[in-house]
Amino acid sequence: MIIPPSFIHDLLNRVNIVDTIDRHVSLKKAGANYTACCPFHSEKTPSFTVSPVKQFYHCFGCGAHGNAINFLMEYSGYNFVEAVQQLAASIGMSIPEPQPIPGKTPRLTNAKPDDTTACTTQDIYEIIRIATQFYREQLKQSQRAIDYLKERNLTGQTAVRFAIGYAPKEWQNLAAIFPDYNAEKTKNILIRAGLIIIHDNGKHYDRFRDRIMFPILNQTGQIVAFGGRIVDHGEPKYLNSPETDIFVKGHEIYNLFSARKAIRDAKCVVVVEGYMDVVALSQYGIDYSVATLGTAVTDFHIQKLLRYSDKIVFCFDGDNAGKKAAKRALENSLAQLSDGKTIQFLFLPENEDPDSFIHQYGKNAFEQLITQSLPLSEFLLTVFSQELNLHHNEDRAKFIHDIKPLLKNINAPALSIMLLKRIAQMCDMDLHDLEILMEIKRKTSLNVQKSIPRKQPISPYRWLLLILLHKPRYFNNLDNELILQCNDNSEEFTTLKILVEFLNKHPDIAINSTTSSLLNHFQETSSKTLLETIESETLEWNDDLDLDAEFYGALRMLADIQRKKRMTELHSKPLKLLTEEEKRELQRLSMH
Repeated sequence: MIIPPSFIHDLLNRVNIVDTIDRHVSLKKAGANYTACCPFHSEKTPSFTVSPVKQFYHCFGCGAHGNAINFLMEYSGYNFVEAVQQLAASIGMSIPEPQPIPGKTPRLTNAKPDDTTACTTQDIYEIIRIATQFYREQLKQSQRAIDYLKERNLTGQTAVRFAIGYAPKEWQNLAAIFPDYNAEKTKNILIRAGLIIIHDNGKHYDRFRDRIMFPILNQTGQIVAFGGRIVDHGEPKYLNSPETDIFVKGHEIYNLFSARKAIRDAKCVVVVEGYMDVVALSQYGIDYSVATLGTAVTDFHIQKLLRYSDKIVFCFDGDNAGKKAAKRALENSLAQLSDGKTIQFLFLPENEDPDSFIHQYGKNAFEQLITQSLPLSEFLLTVFSQELNLHHNEDRAKFIHDIKPLLKNINAPALSIMLLKRIAQMCDMDLHDLEILMEIKRKTSLNVQKSIPRKQPISPYRWLLLILLHKPRYFNNLDNELILQCNDNSEEFTTLKILVEFLNKHPDIAINSTTSSLLNHFQETSSKTLLETIESETLEWNDDLDLDAEFYGALRMLADIQRKKRMTELHSKPLKLLTEEEKRELQRLSMH
């Protein structure tokens, strides 16, 4: 979905970032700005600052920076489109329908304009909502399904909280709520929602039959799919919705939407293997657990979870299947891990899963197990050495050979070095020799102490960037020729030139001096990082700062730099080679 940039800018100008953030993080007034403990990293002293004037936030601790859209993406895990949709809905704005590109045929649907079987994603959401309500009502009417949940020790309150339902045994249950069940359009929507299956003979029937139904929510809290658990014995034990226009199995995580606050409060997320595990843990007060949807843990899952917490605990059954799943999770975690993030592995006693364990031993016992979970580094070394005798050279060589490709995937420098040291000790090897074998090069030597450079005075380029970001109206007083004459390769000057070129093309921004941050126009550019750093410095400014004096002072400094540079150029030429005009220019420059 392509959203017009003009709509984004209008949205950011209308929204109040303080209101947006305050719904999720409690902000306190501090002078002209608002502050809080940063929601993106652990801290005791508030370093997260929100500017109501410029409509951006910045954390002086971890560097998090952005506008209201960025905040929703980072805090809630939304993608860009989802964040825009949420923000627009909060202030009653409607996203415009995408316009076809001239000369190209729209590819929004395969249906013809008059095709009565065509449906939209909104149709799919609505049909799933209706089906969810139907399954919930069916659970109330099925004593057999209620008895099953009671056998699993689930209370009615828990079933309501997770919107658990029941799909009866019959082949076409959904016909009860869709009178036009056999009509082509309804049938098409039900197929696209993953609720019915077309048989080879052309007949169709419900996908979910005689199953406890677990609604699966996306990051915006909308139900996009179902997981169905067979009531008695049968295969498959769990059946998920197929992938649809609104559901990608490898991207969704069960209970993540509902568990967000609990995860942040616990500073930890526990990943288990099944829906029943999540529901049972929640019933006992462990609300910070989630599950993948019957798939192996992917790097996408890990990236998503690390947005919510710096600590992930993977909880697996102690059987062979659990150990295999843990090893896959381990391999996919390595590239996502960074120093400051923690991934741990918890193995339950044999013949136990989170569901059975929590019912038998309770919350305290389970949380005690969490504290005893294996750090990723320990689990990694255990997995690759447990069947080897590291007193034998051949086994040491195999250990190094097997673990080498995984170590090369680790992007956490400190952890990588510590693991290498451990492996060197385990194999009785010289660390330098091991690094050569592993083909790992250190970026810097820890033994070399770098001298701390003196703090440099702010350059005129940076001053001009600061002032233009803070008050774009100063662009109207900028000497464009002066900027164009400059010949400097520094990042600050290059960025200033880009900003000036942008304001030249958009004079209305300087004239109207919009309150929203200019960075909204530089989100996908190479200048974004430097501009964020510079813009954050304006948060510490107070009303005593004389912007006029600083602005014209920076321009004078810039003119002086240019004057001295030109004088150096002229002085470098022999006097007899100077033209009369150059001689007069040199004399004029010397008089300043």
